[in-house]
Amino acid sequence: MESSDVELDFQRSVQAVLRELNTPNPALQSTQGMWRWSLHKKVERNPGKSSVLVRILLRELEKAESEDTRHVIIPLLLTLMYVLTKATGITEDLYHRAYTFCTRLLTLPAPYSTVALDCAITLKIETAVPGTLYQRTVLAEQNLTSELYPYQDRVFLFVDPELVSASVCSALLLEIEAAQEQHSPEACMRHVVSHALKAALGEACHTGALTRKLQASSRRALEHYFHAVVAAVEQVASEDSPSRLAHLERLEEIYCSLLGSAATRRRCVGDLLQDRLPGIPLPSPSITFHLWSDPEQLWKELVLFLRPHSQLRLSSDLEALDLQGLGLDWDLARVSTDSGIERDLPFGSDELPAPSSPEMEPAALQRKGGVRKRVWPPDFSVPGSWDGPPGLHRRTGRPSGDGELLPGVSRVHTARVLVLGDDRVLGRLAQAYYRLRKRESKNFCLAPRLSLQLYYIPVLPPQDPEASRKAELGEMASFLGRADPWYESTINTLCPAILKLAEMPPCLDTSRTVDPFILDVITYYVRMGNQPIYFQLYKVKIFTNLSHDPTEDVFLTELKVKIQDSKSPKEGSSPRRRGAAEGLGAELSLCYQKALLSHRPREVTVSLRTTGLVLKAIPAGDTEGFSQCTVPNASSAPGCSRLRVSVTEVVKSSNLAGRSLTTATNTFWTSSIQVQSQDQRLLTLWLDKDGGRTFRDVVRFEAGPCPEPCSRAQKSKMAGLNSQGQETEKNMVKPSSLLMPINTFSGIIQ
Repeated sequence: MESSDVELDFQRSVQAVLRELNTPNPALQSTQGMWRWSLHKKVERNPGKSSVLVRILLRELEKAESEDTRHVIIPLLLTLMYVLTKATGITEDLYHRAYTFCTRLLTLPAPYSTVALDCAITLKIETAVPGTLYQRTVLAEQNLTSELYPYQDRVFLFVDPELVSASVCSALLLEIEAAQEQHSPEACMRHVVSHALKAALGEACHTGALTRKLQASSRRALEHYFHAVVAAVEQVASEDSPSRLAHLERLEEIYCSLLGSAATRRRCVGDLLQDRLPGIPLPSPSITFHLWSDPEQLWKELVLFLRPHSQLRLSSDLEALDLQGLGLDWDLARVSTDSGIERDLPFGSDELPAPSSPEMEPAALQRKGGVRKRVWPPDFSVPGSWDGPPGLHRRTGRPSGDGELLPGVSRVHTARVLVLGDDRVLGRLAQAYYRLRKRESKNFCLAPRLSLQLYYIPVLPPQDPEASRKAELGEMASFLGRADPWYESTINTLCPAILKLAEMPPCLDTSRTVDPFILDVITYYVRMGNQPIYFQLYKVKIFTNLSHDPTEDVFLTELKVKIQDSKSPKEGSSPRRRGAAEGLGAELSLCYQKALLSHRPREVTVSLRTTGLVLKAIPAGDTEGFSQCTVPNASSAPGCSRLRVSVTEVVKSSNLAGRSLTTATNTFWTSSIQVQSQDQRLLTLWLDKDGGRTFRDVVRFEAGPCPEPCSRAQKSKMAGLNSQGQETEKNMVKPSSLLMPINTFSGIIQ
């Protein structure tokens, strides 16, 4: 294909992506997401024309900046970065042009400036050391060990067999296995060497001869060249001012030693004229497929992920961990109020040193031992300062590559947990996330070394026969689509394709090259979706007996309450006897904190007869969600820790025909609520629309924002104690709320 024809083809594909973003049409949902995928496939088929597409994307980005059409900036920018990850032969001028554009975006509000900053950091290194992004991606995702870049990435795909059909599970598993069988460790090492040399040397690199040489090399020789190339790239990329010239000189030496003498390389020129320029693929990430049946399975898999990669004492320490449950050793978490100064010790202390010890020598002040704190193993040391949000997650999951990510921590691995299903699987993920964080507060073993990134791909039930049920189970997917248009276009449209894939017969021809659409979109999502949206988790305390301790659980999207053995009254129906009204619904006492924009606490207590109520944590529309968010960072918590409570109230009325009963739905907003049955009627609770998380015979429940799990030592520090051992309100520190991040491409776009 001629160069002009290729450029026109690329231009048409880019314009199709822009039309899809500018005029979303529900009638065209079957083709949404295909244009981006087909565009990247065209680049793979014409790798030598990558610079043409880069120029087109930069031209469209600069046009969007001048016309202030911001909604297309992030999709185009992420498409550009994905092309640059695989491309070779990009000139230094194009890299500099892309970097300059990203720096101009830093003046825009979040999330544009946030995404632009991540891209600018990557482009600065890529300009001086071409091929760095490709190399680091393959090293991390394919578990290729290197001392200079020891970061590891793994994708954990969790599918609940109760919520996703067996045919969908089988189809996805076969597609993942077929794709990963094509990329052995030796093939990935050859890709790294070839891409680094081609990206640095450009047209001077004879790709055909290089490919044949690498394929003919032994495993030992291949590993030698692989480590040499990785060292050459990482050593220059880690410098404060990397030199492109020094990088080229070093890779030229490796290239000459690989292909032999200059005469041999000249003979390769004739071969090059006959060879069609081969593309260097970017292998799919390492994906492990899990049928989610155990609530503790997420934590177990993360522990097993860290176990084999530790270099210090991590493996030996994890050997002592009980995968069924960790018992906290409180001897490691003792807190002393003693100042550590000898003269401040209480009279009669048994810990005074012996008279002959060095500590009894004359001195003004001597240190005894200081305040005893939790003694972590050397491999689990808590970082002194952490700029990211508290807990396991960080703002971005991609390692920066410049030194240590966390102070005192030499290696940070990234676990990308991807769940498939509807709102019910997100509720189970929230429950597993809460348990993991609660376990971490007592046994700090994962957080120092693991960046946990959560991803969600909706797989909803088919359109027929219950369309309303499908909409009900897809509330989170709808919200994420409204918050991030690129997520709507790229991820939400995967649901029909996944269901269609499950209906197709499996391909028995294993020799055929696999070019899967769904796996490619999953790969694009976990690589480029690094901007999380934080959702508030809500804790619910459930009482089946007021004299016993409650059962505790969490929910993410919804808590539904029904009166046991009660029937909803029909509109206009009249009871036959006077006491019939008392048999409908139940008398409930509601005590809640009214949510006000001023954040001033206002408690409301009301008693009413109702047939049920629903607590919604996910905003139902744009006006309900984004515009009313009052937190400083709009991407932190879309619901602003507010529950929308809908109460179906039984209303008595009188008319000429006599008394009648009607139902009316009242809605109010609250930050926390307590509900108790006033008569003998019991309640049934459903968490996150999940029939497997049902609680019956409930007499009372309390719901409110879930606090960050704290260890006993942290709780004692937060609660100030007076001389009588009582908590003082003045010194009380309120724990922060627990937020669960779900990664999207841009976060919430205002």
